[in-house]
Amino acid sequence: MALDELKSAIPDYAKDLKLNLGSVIGNSELPQQQLWGTVLACAIASRSPRVLRELEPEAKANLSPEAYQAAKSAAAIMAMNNVFYRTRHLLSDPEYGTMRAGLRMNVIGNPGVEKVDFELWSLAVSAINGCGMCLDSHEQVLRKAGVDRDTIQEAFKIASVIQAVGATLDAEAVLSDAVPAV
Repeated sequence: MALDELKSAIPDYAKDLKLNLGSVIGNSELPQQQLWGTVLACAIASRSPRVLRELEPEAKANLSPEAYQAAKSAAAIMAMNNVFYRTRHLLSDPEYGTMRAGLRMNVIGNPGVEKVDFELWSLAVSAINGCGMCLDSHEQVLRKAGVDRDTIQEAFKIASVIQAVGATLDAEAVLSDAVPAV
C-alpha cells in the first residue's frame, strides 16, 4: 500500500505526522468519495511530487472516474481562485472587490459530482493555499447544505497533514541531495 510507503518515508523527527497521516486517512469517518477526493485534491495542492505519486493510485482506485476528475478539477480551479481572491482580499483598495473577476469558473457550477463533495475538496485546497475568503465561502455553502462542523474540520485536518508531510519529505529530499561543505 502506497500509504504505508509514504508513512515509512517520514523521518523520526516528524513521527507525529506519520501517526496523523495514518489517522486522518485510515480512521476517517468521511464517506470514501469525500475522503479520497479530499486526499487527491490536497496531494495535488501540496505541490509535493512524492506525496502525489504515492497517494494518487489509491485515490484513483477509490474514486469513480467522475469523482477522480472532479477532485483534480477542484485542485486546479482553487489554485487559480485562491490566488485571485486572496490577493483581492489582501489589497487595501476596496475597489478591487467591486470589479468583475472575468475568470472562467464553470466547473464550480457543474463539477460532475455532488456539489457538497466538490465544495469540501475546494475548502481543503483553500486551506492549503491560505485563502480566507475562499475558506469562508466554501464553509458557508457546506453549512447551508447541512454539512456539520466535524466533517468540515476533517477535510482541513487532512489538508494540514498532507501539506506537512509534503513539506517534510520535500525538505528531506533536498537535504539528502545536499553536497557536503568542504
